Parts: sequence; structure tokens; C-alpha cells
Amino acid sequence: MTISDRVRVKNVEILSDDYYLLNKTTFEYRRANGQWQTQSRETYDRGNCATVLPYNLAQRTVILVRQFRYPVYVNGYDDLLIEAAAGVLDGEAPEVRIRAEAEEETGYRLGEIRKIFEAFSSPGSVTEKLHFFVAEYEPSMRISSGGGLADEGEDIEVLELPIDSALAMISDGRIVDAKTIMLLQYAALHIFR
Repeated sequence: MTISDRVRVKNVEILSDDYYLLNKTTFEYRRANGQWQTQSRETYDRGNCATVLPYNLAQRTVILVRQFRYPVYVNGYDDLLIEAAAGVLDGEAPEVRIRAEAEEETGYRLGEIRKIFEAFSSPGSVTEKLHFFVAEYEPSMRISSGGGLADEGEDIEVLELPIDSALAMISDGRIVDAKTIMLLQYAALHIFR
């Protein structure tokens, strides 16, 4: 029996379709004991995304970005968020979209990128699946100052940090973004050993 055999969607109500899609879904779920239970859940569909951690093994550095994020601000984080470059796929393949995002946000035109895993960031309410990548970079790959797209409200600062400093910033609370923490931990375990 698959999960699809255990779910019967009864109603989907659109609560908001402004920037992204917020649905309220009523469904029946077949529990492990065989009984059907009616449940209701809200899901926020912002599309799937990709993220990348550019790294330079010889210099022992990584490229991150710093920018304003309203949702973390309204939740009490009174600083700019340090994070890995990322973006919504908008119908493109993850490998294609992350190259464009890296160039827009960091100013680096990356060569070979390597997919390391996929993960759901907040599966209790958000449908987003993240595609995680790493890519080596060299200073010669920088083709612009980056900074994002102003017409999309982006005002991004590019950071080149030693990997040890970036990891320390997790411990002291300066890096609090989950995708970035996952990428930095991956780099510590598999790249900068």
C-alpha cells in the first residue's frame, strides 16, 4: 500500500494566492490501524528551490550572501540574514536555476556544480523541496559585483568567509538559516576535512 492509497482529498480551499499559494485542504487519512480519519491542513506552496555553496578548497573559503528577510525580522531577528545563494525554480531545472541565482546574487559564474541532496525545509506546512548544490569557485569566476535583482527587492551583500569563521558563526548565532547551516555542515564533513 502506498501513501496515495491512504489519502482521499475531499476539499481544497484557496485562502490566498497573492505572492504564493496558501491552501486549506480537508482530507481523509487511513491510519496504521486501518481506520479513516478526517483531517484539515493548511499548506503554503512557494515552489521548489535550489541553493548552492561555492567553496575554494585552497583558500578554505566559502561565498555567502547577507540580505534583509522580512519573515525573520517579524519573528524577532533584528539583523540581516546570512545565507547561501538560493532561488525558486520557476519551472526550470534545479541545475539551471541555481547557476542563474548564483550569478545574480554573488556575481560568480560557476563552473561544475554538484548536487549533494534534496530536503524538505518545513514539511508540516510548507510544500517546498530544496535542491542542494556545492561548487568550487576561483576569484577569476567573478564577473560582476552580484547583489541580486533590484526590481525583485533584492539588496544583497556578498561575503567571502573562511570556512572556520562561517562554522563559528553558526555556534554564535550569526548564521541561523537552516539551508546554510546544512550546506556548511556538509562542507565541514565532506569538503574541508
